[in-house]
Amino acid sequence: MKRSTLIASFFTLAVVLLSGCAVTDVHRSQQLDASARWALLPIANYAETPQAGERAEAILTTLLHKQGVSQLTAAPRSNNGGLPEFDQAAALDQAISWARNQGYRYGVTGAVEEWQYKTGLDGEPAVGISLRVIDVNTGATVWSASGSKAGWGYATVSGTAQKLMSGLVGDMPL
Repeated sequence: MKRSTLIASFFTLAVVLLSGCAVTDVHRSQQLDASARWALLPIANYAETPQAGERAEAILTTLLHKQGVSQLTAAPRSNNGGLPEFDQAAALDQAISWARNQGYRYGVTGAVEEWQYKTGLDGEPAVGISLRVIDVNTGATVWSASGSKAGWGYATVSGTAQKLMSGLVGDMPL
């Protein structure tokens, strides 16, 4: 009897500890049309890691295709001679305007808040991402989700981001 109680306590503790490694919030709204034309808009990078937004965009492209979004096109980027875009809000506005003029229905964008390895012996990966889908004609947000996730010492930042973003995109009402 004591052994089964100990095993049950161990599994309960493990579930509690593992659930503390990720936090997600999702705002669900109307059903989204996966067969519509979608534009991949810039993902803002608020992390200290260079090009974290572009890395998140690459992962997001694959995950949206997996969810059935087949007509996904990346918005063109302004040519800054290889320099990063410092006015991220202006870049997003320009991309939304492009998507509207090209007849896209949805635009998917977001922000990377964290994309790093924590300091310490294990160097655990930590990722924080917000995603949102907007109706490019009205500018209204029709779906949004945010999450953060920490991986174990042997995990990669991109793998941790992919797991987090897969959960977020998996909750998208397609």
